Amino acid sequence: MIYRDFQGLKLSALGFGTMRLPVLGGEYSKIDEKAAAEMFDYAIRSGVNYFDTAWGYHDGESENAVGKILSAYPRESFYLATKFPGYDLANIDKVEEIFEAQLKKCRTDHFDFYLFHNVCEMNIDAYLDESHGIFAYLKKQKENGRIRHLGFSGHGSYAVIERFLEKYGKDMEFCQLQINYVDWEFQNAKEKVELLKKYGIPVWVMEPLRGGKLAALSAENEALLKSMRPDERIPAWAFRFLLGIPEVKVILSGMSDPEQVKDNIHTFEEEKPLTEAERKALLEMAEGMYKKSALPCTACRYCTGHCPRHLDIPELIKLYNEHRFTGGGFIAPMALSALPQDKWPSACIGCRSCEKVCPQQIKISEMMKDFTQRLRG
Repeated sequence: MIYRDFQGLKLSALGFGTMRLPVLGGEYSKIDEKAAAEMFDYAIRSGVNYFDTAWGYHDGESENAVGKILSAYPRESFYLATKFPGYDLANIDKVEEIFEAQLKKCRTDHFDFYLFHNVCEMNIDAYLDESHGIFAYLKKQKENGRIRHLGFSGHGSYAVIERFLEKYGKDMEFCQLQINYVDWEFQNAKEKVELLKKYGIPVWVMEPLRGGKLAALSAENEALLKSMRPDERIPAWAFRFLLGIPEVKVILSGMSDPEQVKDNIHTFEEEKPLTEAERKALLEMAEGMYKKSALPCTACRYCTGHCPRHLDIPELIKLYNEHRFTGGGFIAPMALSALPQDKWPSACIGCRSCEKVCPQQIKISEMMKDFTQRLRG
């Protein structure tokens, strides 16, 4: 197992994410604890020592299952992470109630790692509002030893993460980001990592395979990777890319079955760093993947001055490209939820004034209509 140093700890570079555990009867809330326990045991015997759960995973049952399974092992033999669920604004004033419940659910007296969950457009103001007492309470728990290391996760934009860091950066010890070889450029992950580097904050990775999208590629792209490394598994390319980023300490994988556990552990048995040529080819392939469906907006903003509804058209196109490439997901709806509805794509009146000045000749009104339909569907 590959390990990374963090404040005197040896963390397994492969972390076990528990958002996609095996379930019974196809029901997300009914975790197959027997199967999950066998997967945990294999992972632990293979050197994995980092387990990540959260309040909302498996409709609130992940923490229960993780706590039960890990209670069979010495507490000092693993590191446990969970998060304050501020992604749901109904929880904002319940930090003490939720934290105490999490300790009980996870059957522990402390969390090795604890995060502000999903700092994003819709909750940044609440997270920064000290009247909710979130930061003050969590800092107190750290002082009392019930939190060993405090950090945050973020799906928000660069600007949102920057705002969070400006206020709390000096107290954050790690940050969990969505990073993979597609989002390195597509979601500005590279710039976010550079921002964290300025604060001296190491990176934990979530969605290394983009929800499985990078585990099964097109025949053309798979052939490209096989031509460079015939014996390398396709998912391993995503992990090798991330292991080559100096700031990355832990790469979380939400493993759902024993084969995924075995395959991932095989990848993490030894370092096989990408060459500069391989890394370049991988990023060029990624660019081709998202540009196939992306509208070629350059954010010149000629359009915005001609919109009678004063819509931020470049930002809406950016969110549309993400939503379309992903095939749905929560990132675009999450970002839009922070805007008044009269700034959503549905506010477009189809006047086409913006299209008359678009250098890329993008059919913006058709994009707005399609985006609206996708969000409803």
